[in-house]
Amino acid sequence: MSEKREMIKTEMLNKSFGDLHVLKDIDMKVLENDVVVLIGASGSGKSTLLRCLNFLEIKSSGKVILEDEEIDPKKEDLNKVRQRVGMVFQHFNLFPHKTVLGNVVEAPMMVKGVKKAQAIKEGKELLAKVGLADKANVYPSKLSGGQKQRVAIARALAMKPDIMLFDEPTSALDPELVGEVLSTMKELAKEGMTMVVVTHEMGFAREVADWVVYMHDGRIVERGHPQDLFDNPQEKRTQDFLGSIL
Repeated sequence: MSEKREMIKTEMLNKSFGDLHVLKDIDMKVLENDVVVLIGASGSGKSTLLRCLNFLEIKSSGKVILEDEEIDPKKEDLNKVRQRVGMVFQHFNLFPHKTVLGNVVEAPMMVKGVKKAQAIKEGKELLAKVGLADKANVYPSKLSGGQKQRVAIARALAMKPDIMLFDEPTSALDPELVGEVLSTMKELAKEGMTMVVVTHEMGFAREVADWVVYMHDGRIVERGHPQDLFDNPQEKRTQDFLGSIL
């Protein structure tokens, strides 16, 4: 079997906001087709790490390497870089004045210059993939939270990213809608999409992740296969955290 490519790697990544040191010496790598789930209490740095991987936050020091290329925020066109790294947020941020399909085709047409007919064809395929083929001409205000989040996933996929980042994609949803979003993500994982997911859904982490990374106070405390990390955590902090939520 051939070696899997490194899709994302961080080396000694640090991020501070003023005096607040949020990420401390983060070394992490994500291989092709891996699903990596970041867990930890609120404020442990998970979302900031994700935002640094997408250059929505610019690191204070250290390296972010995408597919063997170290990204220098001062020299690179970060909008181009972000096309390779799709991101789905807690809040869906859909354009309210555009239809569902309009939301999905906007970026490929405006940013990548995809022809309208092609964008619409691909947009409809993506909506079918996330189970919303019948909602193409509906406006976001008519959708449930779970449907909006699935549109947001389709919209991120429309840019054909190499990697998908999910920042607590289900935390703003009513409990009964969480499952539909997670099942869409499970499908993506099955298809081999490289994913880094911040979530509190431990069932998803256990079932879908290749690796689980536990963060506390801006550091990676422990990482491992889900079974090992959940059933036999090595670090006291990990044990305490899992004890408090499981």
